[in-house]
Amino acid sequence: MTDVAAAPVDERVPPLRGNRDFRLLWVGAGLAFLGSRVGTLAYPLLVLWQTGSARAAGLVGFAATLPFTLVQLPAGVLVDRWDRRRLMIACDAGRCLAVGSVAVALAMGKVWLPHLAGVAFVETSLTILYRLAERAAVPNLVRSGELAKALSRNEAREQAAGLLGRPAGTLLFAVGRSAPFVFTAVAHLLALVTLLLIRTPFQSADRDERAARAREPRQLRLLWTELVEGVVWVWRHRFIRVAAGLIAVSNMLFQALNLALIDIVRQGGGSPTQLGLVVGVTGVGGAIGALTANRWMEWFRLPHLVIGANVLWALLMPLAAFTTNPFALGALFACMALAGAVWNVAAGVYQLRVTPDALLGRVAAVVSLAAFGTLSLGNLAGGFLLESLGARDSVLAISAVMGLLALVAWASPAVRRCATPDEAS
Repeated sequence: MTDVAAAPVDERVPPLRGNRDFRLLWVGAGLAFLGSRVGTLAYPLLVLWQTGSARAAGLVGFAATLPFTLVQLPAGVLVDRWDRRRLMIACDAGRCLAVGSVAVALAMGKVWLPHLAGVAFVETSLTILYRLAERAAVPNLVRSGELAKALSRNEAREQAAGLLGRPAGTLLFAVGRSAPFVFTAVAHLLALVTLLLIRTPFQSADRDERAARAREPRQLRLLWTELVEGVVWVWRHRFIRVAAGLIAVSNMLFQALNLALIDIVRQGGGSPTQLGLVVGVTGVGGAIGALTANRWMEWFRLPHLVIGANVLWALLMPLAAFTTNPFALGALFACMALAGAVWNVAAGVYQLRVTPDALLGRVAAVVSLAAFGTLSLGNLAGGFLLESLGARDSVLAISAVMGLLALVAWASPAVRRCATPDEAS
């Protein structure tokens, strides 16, 4: 009798158009990400509304972002050790209970700051674990030739969740203080149901390495050993190592640029509504980039996409220093978001195709740590620059660093000699 799970992925899964299990995962993860985005703004709103303390809101925000530094690498190990589908189910159940507890506390009229901080930390930690497991599962749910299309759709889904989540969170909070938390809990519950309906396994059928691990004495398979395996693999792969560095620095620069954007709009006499317009148009640009990423990957090789995105950012960033018009700023940031989305999809396809299934979680965790670990530095640098130089000169300083980064991308042999995503397999 043939073991279906042991068959190659291309033989045991249908084309993307009729791929029921991928659609279920796409919808479920989309609901989960939307719920998380809604909750992102609900926490500081609730704290400020209840206590009026910006310091308390900052503490809860710190608790919500701390897992990006502490949890990424251990989460990658768990994604490679455990059954990914069951892990994602546990994450959705945990998030539903954690966020639901806030709604219950609000209904009882008892809001406790340590409770909110703890829930924020737990929700972000489980979201990181869920995201890594979902990303590692995709190559086992779609055919190799359709991986780029699948990741393009996933990127578009995340862009849409980001575009809708924040305004939805604000609107729900206006309806009732517990409304965004109820919405988030229900979203995670629905995401859990979609996972229960999926039949395709989320990991490679080759279980030899996992079985060997299970037979080893527990003390010989330390968590640290598995963490190091992922870090070493990334370090030895020249393109992924360089790409992680480029992403880390560019994310830091964009975080600082976003702070400068707020000051630019304010100094130009703009309102929060106009700032929201810029952010909304930026999100549309990112969504367009995600939806068209597969076409860009057909037209250009991966080195051209990587270098092109960094060069485009270096050219467009300084223009933000010379206008306060929200429509012009929206157009600039939308173009940069479009390039960023294409870069994300292309690099993601390459990473999934060259990484062994047994290392998918850990490699993604290392790259994510590089990508998100610099965000706090971007906030610090942006605040320092704005205080010292003002908005316009801060943008020019950030743009100068971006120009240097574009030169690094252009001059890097690891980038220039990299294969296309289709050749990477």
